[in-house]
Order: sequence, then C-alpha cells, then structure tokens
Amino acid sequence: MARQEANNVFALTSLLYGANAAYIEDLYAQYKTDPNSVDAEWQDFFAAFQDEKEAVLKEARGAPWKRKDWPIEANGDLVNAFDGNWAPIEKKLGDKLKKKAEAKGEPISDTDVHQATRDSVRALMMIRAYRMRGHLHADLDPLGLAGKGDHEELHPSTYGFTDADWDRRIFIDHVLGLEYATIREMLDILKRTYCSTLGVEFMHISDPAAKAWLQERIEGPDKQVAFTAEGKKAILNKLVESEGFEKFLDVKYTGTKRFGLDGGEALIPALEQIIKRGGQMGLKDIVLGMAHRGRLNVLSQVMGKPHRAIFHEFKGGSYAPDDVEGSGDVKYHLGASSDRSFDGNDVHLSLTANPSHLEIVNPVVLGKSRAKQDQLSADKNGNFIETTEVDRQTVLPLLLHGDAAFAGQGVVAECFGLSALRGHRTGGSVHVIINNQIGFTTNPRFSRSSPYPSDMAKVIESPIFHVNADDPEAVVFAAKIAIEYRQTFQRPVVIDMICYRRFGHNEGDEPAFTQPIMYRKIRKHATTLQLYAERLINEGVLSQEDVDQMKADWRKHLDAEFDSGQAFKPNKADWL
Repeated sequence: MARQEANNVFALTSLLYGANAAYIEDLYAQYKTDPNSVDAEWQDFFAAFQDEKEAVLKEARGAPWKRKDWPIEANGDLVNAFDGNWAPIEKKLGDKLKKKAEAKGEPISDTDVHQATRDSVRALMMIRAYRMRGHLHADLDPLGLAGKGDHEELHPSTYGFTDADWDRRIFIDHVLGLEYATIREMLDILKRTYCSTLGVEFMHISDPAAKAWLQERIEGPDKQVAFTAEGKKAILNKLVESEGFEKFLDVKYTGTKRFGLDGGEALIPALEQIIKRGGQMGLKDIVLGMAHRGRLNVLSQVMGKPHRAIFHEFKGGSYAPDDVEGSGDVKYHLGASSDRSFDGNDVHLSLTANPSHLEIVNPVVLGKSRAKQDQLSADKNGNFIETTEVDRQTVLPLLLHGDAAFAGQGVVAECFGLSALRGHRTGGSVHVIINNQIGFTTNPRFSRSSPYPSDMAKVIESPIFHVNADDPEAVVFAAKIAIEYRQTFQRPVVIDMICYRRFGHNEGDEPAFTQPIMYRKIRKHATTLQLYAERLINEGVLSQEDVDQMKADWRKHLDAEFDSGQAFKPNKADWL
C-alpha cells in the first residue's frame, strides 16, 4: 500500500523537474492572467499557490537586465514556415478579405473566405520558397559547368495549384508590391528577382527591419534591374577600359606575371557604383584591400594610378623615388591613394599594400578604417570619443577576395567574428568575392564543404548577393543595393561575383593541364565586353561603330601612356 501511495505521489510530481521549469513558469503566468486558459488539472495545481500575480508575471518575463529587444518577435511567414502552423496568418488574411468584401457591399460566404485564404496561404508559401531557395536555381555560372538541379520546390503544383489556377487573382496583401496577383504575375516577379542572373540570400537575417528593407528594395513589378541609356554606356565604357588594359598588357608583356582580371571585368563598373552611390549617401573615405588578382586593373581604372607608372614598373623601373628606402615589392602588391569625385561628391580612396599571404590584409583594412572613424569622432581637443554607428557611415572598409581564400583562410572568419564587437566594429564592411570557381588548380568541391564560398558570412547574418559576372548590369545593381544596405544598417554585406579565370593562375601557366573541361569552355566563351556590347547594339543603345570607336580611343590612350612610361620617374610613394 505504501508503495502504491509513493507511485501516486510520483505520478503527480514527476513533471516538476528542471527541464520543465520554463514551461511551467509560462503556464503559471498564463493561469494568473486567465485561469480558464489552462487545463482544469493545471488550474487545480496552480490554485494551491498564493503568489502575487505581478510577481509571477515579472518572473515569467525574465531577468530585468536582459535585452529589451530579445528574443525577436515572431516574424510572420518565417515562423509559420518553420513550425508548419499557418493558422494565425490564415485567420489574419480571412479577416482582411471579409472586411474588403463588406466595404464593397459584396457578401462573401464562409466557404469562399476559406478557399480564398487557403489560396493566399499557399501563394505565400510559394513566395517564401523562392526567397529561401531561388538562388539555388538562378543562372549564376557564366560557363554553365554545373547542370541545374530539379526545382519542384518552386513549382506552383507543389503548393496545390493547377494550370487552371494560373490566371486566377489571389489576395497576397501587398507582398511583392501587389494586393492581388495571378500565379503567372507572381512567377514573373519571383523568377526575375531570385532566379535570373542575380540570386539573393537574406532569409537568415533575424532583424525584421533589415529583412523587410531588402524585400522592399528588390521585390515588385517595377523593381527589375534597369539602367538608362547613359548608365549602360558608362558600364560598357568601364568594360572597354578593363578588358582593353588586360589585353594591352598581354600584348606588350607576354608571359609576364600580372594576375589579370580577365573573365571578371565586371568588377570595375561595380566598384565605380559603390563609390558613386556611397558618395551620394554620405561616404567620404574608402579603405580598400585586395589580393593580387585584378589588382593592376583596380589600381589604374579605379584608383587612378597613371598607366605610364604601371608600364614603367613592367619595364623594371622602381615604383618609388630613389630617396625612398626599402627592398621593393612586385607591382601587384602595391597600394595607392587618390581622390575621386562623382556628382559633386568627393571620396578619398586608399588601397592598402598587400603581401602574398591572401586575406591577411583584412584586419589591416578594418583597423585602418576604424582608426579613421575614431579620428573623425575626436573632440576639439583631439580626445577620442565613442563613435556611433551613424558617424561610421563616412568611412567604408571595402574588401575584395578570391573564392578559395575567402572560404579557406581563417582570418576571414576571425574578422567576421569581431565585426559587431564594440571595440572592433566599423559600421559594416562591403565584401566582393571574385569567384572564378578555382583556387590555383583546385576545384571548389575539393577545397570547401559549403555550396558557396560566401557561406561563412551567414554567421553574422550578412545578406549575400550571388551574381553572374557576364551580366554587368546585374553586378552593378547588386553593388548598388549592397552599399545602400551598408549605409542604411551599418552592417557587413557580401557580393559573390561568379566569373571565370580566362588564363592560368599566372600568365605563364597552362591551366588546361589540370582543368581541361573548364578551359575548353573558356576558350570558346565570348568575353563580358563582347556579350554586353552585342546586347546594347541589339537594344539600339549604340552601334557597332560606336563600340569600335570606344575601343580605338582607349587603345590610343594606352599607346600614349606606354610611350610616356619610357621616361617616367616616380616623384612620391603613393600607397599611403
């Protein structure tokens, strides 16, 4: 009998152990607020306690010192999709539909409301699938090396829609910028936004404001990538400069190491856009860091280093005056400093010198940016004061990476880990990965475990823009949104520019020995300039004669600079 009594006591109290404490406290608070909201057995259990209601509710809310904005409140379809409970949003949509029908004086039955809300919920599930997974089915690889996988998860039939439903108007409550939309209209926006030559990853961001800003910025019937005729000509001009520069070096210094940008020329107009749009949003100073790939192109086309100075160095000349001491370095490790002006906004640029150790320049750039920000925040006596994130908007750390190094070098993860700490934050850095899908001779599947080299950035909830480098308009568009996001939220952002490396790791290598399939495709593949020029000609923006004239004018400029390089003498060390 005693054993039976002990068993009964155990049955009544076995639930009272540490793992259930938080649940029981919440249930107790719920009981104190409304006793009928809990089961009768729990009512009997809690009735034995005589605690004050306010004390119980205060305890359930958590410690008084905890963050007031944490945990982040449930964010609509995000939570619904994870727990499978779409009932709250279904009820919300149903109520809105009823109110709209009443406002129009059109009665609507419960059956019609139920069907309409089910359609709305299924449409929102499909939209969320595109937001989450659309980038996996985007046209990102210029070479088309990997075949596209199955995308049933994005098909309307997966969400219960048939072909007969494609032109039926469905209430989506201003998602995608539309109150009502057909499946056909939704797919047009979703495919263009998430499955074209631009793919976006942002659903891992927990801040509802940042997530909503990105959705508002890229989704909608009028949010497509679009440039004026003058804007397109400006992009083409930068492609003419970047490709023409690399080809000129290849002709004049055949076989000499230059670690060319060939295949990733869209980087140059993208950097121009970051400087221009950043200047419009208050940016005054950009500290750049990058490895050797494409460095000479950035030095000349972005930083404004005279071409004659670079040609002088190719001939074996010194990069510094005779009175500057030092053992010297190769031309694709050197930095530069200059001032650029766009639309009346002056921006100072400084490219940090970089050793052969990839990515080690990252903390140098971040520290230099932080120091400049602190200097700008000093009071009139020169004493440093804690800088707010708004103040940090004026100085930007801009880092360029290779895909293999970004995923493989630990210093990248370390810098991300420090990025939000009070003593290290810089108001957000912009990262551009020159993803040529190879690391020296190593294919991505043998050098990293993640689908993208940029996956490391998800640790700090950075938005990631994957973009096909053969669509320079998409690249420039991604760059524009990236700098806008940084200036708005003062957080890091990543652009994963997927391109290819037209030649070997350096110009003396034969890459077909180790990547024969890739380089068979590359040798048949038109350059970004050729593809974009043809596109603009077909659009009627300019003629073939216009393109030829742009190329001829640029070649004439390079020839003149080449001749001037014969007698060029550096008069300062310009990398500081």
